[in-house]
Amino acid sequence: MSQIRAAVVEDHALTRAGLRTALLSAGIAVVAEASDGIVGLEVIERERPDVAVIDIGLPGRDGIELTQLVRERSPRTHVLIVTMIDFPEDVLAALAAGADAYCLKTAEPEKIAEAVRITAEGGAYFDPRIAHVVLRRFSPTALSGASSPLTERETAILSLIAEGRANPEIAERLHIGLGTVKGHVREILGKLSANDRTQAAVVALRRGYI
Repeated sequence: MSQIRAAVVEDHALTRAGLRTALLSAGIAVVAEASDGIVGLEVIERERPDVAVIDIGLPGRDGIELTQLVRERSPRTHVLIVTMIDFPEDVLAALAAGADAYCLKTAEPEKIAEAVRITAEGGAYFDPRIAHVVLRRFSPTALSGASSPLTERETAILSLIAEGRANPEIAERLHIGLGTVKGHVREILGKLSANDRTQAAVVALRRGYI
């Protein structure tokens, strides 16, 4: 795949600079920037980036409205919402507007860059801290208690992963060794044909396994 091209629409200059640095460090080209939703749409229409990284709380035109317009006017541009806001209503509104992915600004820079890559490739990325909220409310086809290939222990571990828990915390909460947790995570990824923990959580939530 050729170099990913991204546009960043964020009203806070320091945050915008941090996002730019994170993307450039990951080899992602930042082809346009804007500090409000009005200019944001103009630069996205002009540059046609692979991914538009959009904050929800923008002046002039908020991120949800901007997302809707990007989907209409630059349909090949994927939208990644990056925000401090983690209320379910905002997440759902952004996704209903056509956002492909949702990442919290508190995520590590490499995670934000990873989210941009996944989005550019046509995947869906949800921060694991809010994935369980999004998928339970946004995907009515998810059936609780659906037949699952996971064991009871694997289900418990994956539920904690979906809440954003790291392996050491999972080990402590379940009173098992860290090596045991890592072994279970490998089994979970294999059973769900997932590349990483986040994808595993999304697959399991979408299928109603957790």
